[in-house]
Amino acid sequence: MPDFDLSAYLENPLVIRGLIAVGGVASILVARALISRALYRSNRDQSTRYRLSKVVSTLSVGAVVILKAVVFSDQLGGVTVALGVAGAGITFALQEVVVSFAGWIALTLRNFYKVGDRVMLGGIKGDVIDIGALRTTLFELGEWVDGDLYTGRVVRVANSFVFKEPVFNYSADFPFLWDELEVPVRHGSDRDAARRIMLAAAEEITGEYAREVASTWDSMTRSYMIEPSRVTPMVTLTADENWMTFTVRYVTNFQMRRTTKDALFEHILDAMDREPNVGIASAAQEITVVSTPASRL
Repeated sequence: MPDFDLSAYLENPLVIRGLIAVGGVASILVARALISRALYRSNRDQSTRYRLSKVVSTLSVGAVVILKAVVFSDQLGGVTVALGVAGAGITFALQEVVVSFAGWIALTLRNFYKVGDRVMLGGIKGDVIDIGALRTTLFELGEWVDGDLYTGRVVRVANSFVFKEPVFNYSADFPFLWDELEVPVRHGSDRDAARRIMLAAAEEITGEYAREVASTWDSMTRSYMIEPSRVTPMVTLTADENWMTFTVRYVTNFQMRRTTKDALFEHILDAMDREPNVGIASAAQEITVVSTPASRL
């Protein structure tokens, strides 16, 4: 059996390049682990840590590809032209993939949305639970479920939609929403009492919260061309032949729309039950019959 000559193998340029590539990849992986650990310790915000970890992982993959291309550059020289022609065809065939990857770069560099935001993307509304290189994963809201409640479905939307359709973000610079509820009141009821009941309910449920929102809204008006708007509760009235409609407008957190509206309705209905001069209108038709004396012929 011939003796194994290690020096002969080490003199082979291909073996040397292979060892350099293996050592370089190992160094990149170690550096990625150290950087990820340092970022995790220095950033308490979960969404920031998530975005930075994605960037570090992508850069490490790119570094591995570049390392191999540099180490084995002379072996790749003969197929450069062929790869260029094939690359043009592949780019055209996979243009949706390319646009989706470009969308991921835009999401990384620009604050369209981040993990944890509530968005409507490609006609799908949900909370962002993951942002990949090609797709954004949403936990769906709405559809057959009334209110902003989860359906239980996980939806993956191509990142290319950030260039094709509007992106509705419920929780970006201003993580609050204006919401309204309508209360029909019978004609003949005490309008002042009805308005007082609804405004008091809105002030009790959302008043303190609205005062906290005011500072965020002031920051929005300084950053964007937005006219000042009222963030404290307000009540407006419209009327038709059926009833008077009082509309309560208020500000709430994007995650608390359903619970806030429920609390307001409970508070308003309880207060109206104690007020004899205010009554909730219904869709039932009321017919008043008036008797007339019989005519004498």
